[in-house]
Amino acid sequence: MPRRAFPFPLAPDVPLYLAPMAGVSESPFRQLCREHGADVVVTEFLSAEGIRREIEATISKLRFKPEERPIGVQIFGAEPAAMGEAAAFVTDVFQPEFIDINFGCPVKKVVRRNGGSGCLKDLGLVQDVIRAVSRATHLPVTVKIRSGWSEEMRDPVTIALRCQDAGARVLTLHPRTRSQMYSGSARWEEIAAVVDALEIPVLGNGDIRTPADAVRMHRETGCTGVMIARGSYGQPWIFAQTRALLEGRPVPPDPTVEQRFAVALHHAQLAADYEIDARGAAIEFRKHLGWYAKGLPGSAELRKKLHAVISLGEVEGIFADYLAHRERYLDTAPAPSDAAELEVAEA
Repeated sequence: MPRRAFPFPLAPDVPLYLAPMAGVSESPFRQLCREHGADVVVTEFLSAEGIRREIEATISKLRFKPEERPIGVQIFGAEPAAMGEAAAFVTDVFQPEFIDINFGCPVKKVVRRNGGSGCLKDLGLVQDVIRAVSRATHLPVTVKIRSGWSEEMRDPVTIALRCQDAGARVLTLHPRTRSQMYSGSARWEEIAAVVDALEIPVLGNGDIRTPADAVRMHRETGCTGVMIARGSYGQPWIFAQTRALLEGRPVPPDPTVEQRFAVALHHAQLAADYEIDARGAAIEFRKHLGWYAKGLPGSAELRKKLHAVISLGEVEGIFADYLAHRERYLDTAPAPSDAAELEVAEA
């Protein structure tokens, strides 16, 4: 099958995207993932109302650095006119490579106003939103969907075809319904069915925890690219490892503890440079610190310390103490609670 062309330049045959995730895919993490091999990044999903009203808390999340390109801005809302206004503002002021529409977020505060996956209850509305956004911008318009609102309404191929007909240039499918939230397994066979039905590039998303998962998704579904979400938590190197595996090159090993801590500290510095409120930045960064510590010997004790930081300057000392006394942790298995992950809204 000939390669399906993306509406903006991309060198890799199988581009790897960092997914839009509330409270995670902020500028510091996007920069970090680009450094570690992500080909494309997407902002957190942002309210069209917040954008069109120029609410500073929303506008601040639209800002990005040149090294983050290519980047997409993801917006959500259920009013076509408002979505068009937001798209026009983003285009004029920020000029990303593309604008992505969120038809996938399952969280209550979004869907209660029919935003995110709530739109999937009305495919006419989905098309109206896509057309309104497309009319308002010269940038490519892409969409991210789930397989349907509920099991009774599960029909990813029909949804995807309606999106394509309305003007979507790239489509990402997370093959769960809204009612599933993040439970059960993503049905990758639905990605394959959408790939077969559409003429535009299709990105696969869902249940990618390791580089092997990403490669298996691509091979099993034929998706044009892969979007990685939770698999990037605390391991941004997943992108470089996946690229090597896709290209048949030796896969870089997982970083040593020292290297892992170095990445975490670099990430912390990016966060400190990005946020004006130092204390708030540290508190917000705690979740990332927990992910970097996940799976290490004695991680329960380490995470307890990291989750109490109120300044990012404390982190280096905690890591140094762990490395200086690591022998006491070697016989300590990670606590069962370390397997639990903070629930983060994925678009």
